[in-house]
Amino acid sequence: MKYQLFKISLGVIAGALCLNSVSAGSDSLQPLAVGMEAKGEPWVSNVRIADLNQDGLPDILACEGRLNQVSWLRQESPGVFEESIIAELAPGPVFTEIVDLNDDGLMDVLVACMGIVIPNNGRIGSVLLLENQGDGTFEQSTLLQDVPRVTYVTWGDLNGDGLKDLVVGAFGFFDGEIRWMENLGNNTFKSHPLLDLSGTIHAPVCDVDGDGDLDIVALVSQDWEEIHVFENDGAGNFEGRVAYGALNKDFGSSGLCVADVDDDGSIDIVYTNGDGLDYSTPGPRSWHGLQWLRNDGTGQFEYRRIADLPGAHSPLVVDYDGDGRKDIVVVSAYNDWSSPDAVSLVCYLQMANKEFEKTVLAHEPTHLISVDGADMDGDGQVEFVTGAFMYYPPFDNISRVTYWDRPLSSKNR
Repeated sequence: MKYQLFKISLGVIAGALCLNSVSAGSDSLQPLAVGMEAKGEPWVSNVRIADLNQDGLPDILACEGRLNQVSWLRQESPGVFEESIIAELAPGPVFTEIVDLNDDGLMDVLVACMGIVIPNNGRIGSVLLLENQGDGTFEQSTLLQDVPRVTYVTWGDLNGDGLKDLVVGAFGFFDGEIRWMENLGNNTFKSHPLLDLSGTIHAPVCDVDGDGDLDIVALVSQDWEEIHVFENDGAGNFEGRVAYGALNKDFGSSGLCVADVDDDGSIDIVYTNGDGLDYSTPGPRSWHGLQWLRNDGTGQFEYRRIADLPGAHSPLVVDYDGDGRKDIVVVSAYNDWSSPDAVSLVCYLQMANKEFEKTVLAHEPTHLISVDGADMDGDGQVEFVTGAFMYYPPFDNISRVTYWDRPLSSKNR
């Protein structure tokens, strides 16, 4: 187990579940600060795009891990956002998931809370439910508490009973876990343990083996640096195995998403290693980068290293250049920000031969730890949203939530 003082593995706060890819043109992006002004050095641990009020304009959800807030940046008109705090007593929020949990036609928000973001082995983690009241307000309740620091929550019908179950990943510190929570109705759940290792970052659900039910893929960091697959028999009984393990115990796993990268009908795994807080001096390491675990169609995976990238976090699968092939967008959270050459937003374009070509999208803002993408304004192109986690200096390019728009010239062709 790692005992470094600065070990936080903030890949846990950069979540990206990307089963649905989006299409984009190849023009440059224009970064625009949106929402409230930054207070000090922001700790925006996660951004998610979702049409929370179902008005046809995608909105932004942002977790602020230092201020213990979850914000809703409501898109009033294309590119214009109004921010409101929908949870100001969320202890160390680091991830959100959107779901109509009570089937009332309104989109609710699940929040994974670490308690505090900095290292702690206390049972201070929780899962919150922000229940949509339909008038722009949310009623907060707690679905799970007194567990190791929670970093991830998602949902799916895991036992085929028609109810929305939950999957919860707890990073903890020395202690951690993965569990699935069986929905018994009326916001009550029965927990089923799956793994008792520390360091869980993400645990999305998907059909890994193509048998028609939902499996779980989990990235577990700390001293393990492994990807675990839990195959479901369709009734909520899971068999776990390690699909990949890094030999470097300082690998710095930082983020995972699942998507059919090569359009062969099987769900692949894309993940980053770029945690810069594994060490007494935060920052990049030479082995940081991006990898693809290609599914052979049966749930077995072939490892491919795509690229080196200092501080790599939050992989997102999109068709960035509109050529019909899936590309991968990645941010850098931990880089040498004193260097003008350090990159903060990168796209790896997939070529016809399934190789990837690097395209630098931005050098600033810096300290970007989370990215999400969607067609935000109905122009047929993908826009991006990023969140900055300003944890270590220099703080020369402070940002909070950034909306990456397409130039008007490209939209009016």
